[in-house]
Amino acid sequence: MTTKLNADPAELAKFSDLAHRWWDPDSEFRPLHQINPLRLKWIDTLVSLSGKQVLDVGCGGGILSDSMARLGANVTGIDLSTKALRVAQLHALEAGTERVRYQEISAEDLAREQPGAFDVVTCMEMLEHVPDPSSVVRACADLVKPGGWVFFSTINRNAKSFLFAIVGAEYVLNMLPKGTHEYAKFIRPSELAAHVRGAGLELTQTRGMEYNPLTRRYWLSDDTSVNYLLATRKPL
Repeated sequence: MTTKLNADPAELAKFSDLAHRWWDPDSEFRPLHQINPLRLKWIDTLVSLSGKQVLDVGCGGGILSDSMARLGANVTGIDLSTKALRVAQLHALEAGTERVRYQEISAEDLAREQPGAFDVVTCMEMLEHVPDPSSVVRACADLVKPGGWVFFSTINRNAKSFLFAIVGAEYVLNMLPKGTHEYAKFIRPSELAAHVRGAGLELTQTRGMEYNPLTRRYWLSDDTSVNYLLATRKPL
């Protein structure tokens, strides 16, 4: 028996149509390539990825999955976009990336099959694209071992995030395709923290991510008003 699919067909189609451009650092996915070193270093600093069993939920074309595997983690990337997963698999073959595999399955269904199977679970830039983010958070909590880590990143919901993440990024700077994000699906840190606590996870660290359009540089900070990341742990 499978759970009701927690996915928006329009969202899947949107990213499937762009899947062939996922590994082009000058494409619509340029922001992901630019922020990946930041989020990778942040995660590795907290958990030391080498040798860990890691699940990347909503892995897309595998940018984060591939980089975690290259640090020595044993990575499973899951997504519901067939085209994105094919791109991820092809890149792993071409780049010779070991210790990474990809599977087309939802977090909820995998949680039924493999509860407590992973040391680390990441769910980055994905929650703002699903109908029920709390369901994904619960699945991530079920998938991680006691004492393990779960990492989330998403976009705050306020006037500044609308201006920066939608108007600025999609319509002024053309950093992302128009229609990439829906403001109503943005998630306030307090809301995500409530989902985290409701899933039995403990919030250990919150970080913001900022961007300077003049220097085209990203950095982590304490400003969570637009993009932000949460590090959580499952109690022993």
